[in-house]
Amino acid sequence: MSPAMGITTESKQENDPLESHYQKGVKHLCENGISKVPNKYILPVSERPSSDNGVPNAAELNLNLPVIDFAELQGSNRSQVLKSIANACEEYGFFQLVNHGIPSDIISSMIDASQRFFDLPMEERAKYMSADMCSPVRYGTSFNQTKDGVFCWRDFLKLMCHPLSDVLPHWPSSPVDFRKLAVTYSKETKYLFLTLMEAILESLGLCGDTKKKTGEEDDDILEKFRDGSQLMVVNCYPPCPEPELTLGMPPHSDYGFLTLLLQDNIQGLQIQFKGKWLTVEPLANSFVINIGDHLEIFSNGKYKSVLHRVVVNSTKPRISVASLHSLPFKCMKIQGITRTQILLAFWTTFLPLFEFNNRDDFIFGQTMNACEFEGFYFILKQSVNLVRCVNPRWRTKEGSDLDPDKVRLSWDLVA
Repeated sequence: MSPAMGITTESKQENDPLESHYQKGVKHLCENGISKVPNKYILPVSERPSSDNGVPNAAELNLNLPVIDFAELQGSNRSQVLKSIANACEEYGFFQLVNHGIPSDIISSMIDASQRFFDLPMEERAKYMSADMCSPVRYGTSFNQTKDGVFCWRDFLKLMCHPLSDVLPHWPSSPVDFRKLAVTYSKETKYLFLTLMEAILESLGLCGDTKKKTGEEDDDILEKFRDGSQLMVVNCYPPCPEPELTLGMPPHSDYGFLTLLLQDNIQGLQIQFKGKWLTVEPLANSFVINIGDHLEIFSNGKYKSVLHRVVVNSTKPRISVASLHSLPFKCMKIQGITRTQILLAFWTTFLPLFEFNNRDDFIFGQTMNACEFEGFYFILKQSVNLVRCVNPRWRTKEGSDLDPDKVRLSWDLVA
């Protein structure tokens, strides 16, 4: 879930008189007229989309993702489609879904309503600005505007979607049809997610004809998903005068199990494949489906949560709507810390420091002092709890059960 590049490490330009304008988003900047990208958005040379360590510019390399025909999941070709899903999840961590059953007017109406929301006056959009990560509705900019040293060329509207009866009164009331259209869309994508997850579980041998008898946790997992979390993120990427200097979104992976991405016909999404950044070709009336961190853990690493990013262009605005799904939030707390926070801290802060060798020996990539070690050990133990909650069958490399009270330094993330 974390950005892979160091865009949060630079100090804020607190003395910049334009700082308050940056906080209002790139749409606000564009509405006030700009001809150059402000320094706030300019990435270090090595992190710009035009820099790819000597290989051809990623913009020149396009990728046609595997295409899954959802309609065939319901027919006689189901077993073959399940194999195609498994291959896509293992090799790419992404696939495109066609014939998904969501009416085209619902899709086009959601894109249109999203564009009209971002076209509202700044004063109206600003009503939904919030620093509260748990707010049922949140309008903002960049990736994490309270911490990003370099901003991304992106504004967003985040909508909690479950339970709808609780969050709906907080959703934007303008445009006047926004709530109605967004509710319809969220319900359709939730149903699609559940159907997809059933197929993915079957491709892993955990339900359906291929089910392996592994315990009660497999019997009720779909029921947990029905009551699971859903976050809808509406993204706006305005035209950028110097797109080669910035990004719409930094390299990151998604938390949760699955993300269902709806995008317009403008290129922008890139995924990291075999060490290169490749642009995903938009496919009309389709969804881009990608594996999240929780599904990678759940599958014992078989299905991959892959880094992806967004590039921008100088001529056309781009709109996308991401629907992120996972287990219920009530299952997502461990001693007051969210699973994602623990996994994020472990993978991005401590894991790069070392590699495990054996029970009593591990090699540090850099020196870790006593205080840092205590932090590492705490997060390691919490990570064991996290993995056991998401996937109770997770084992150490030696095959033994994980015991958070008997964590050994030899604990291996690879099952």
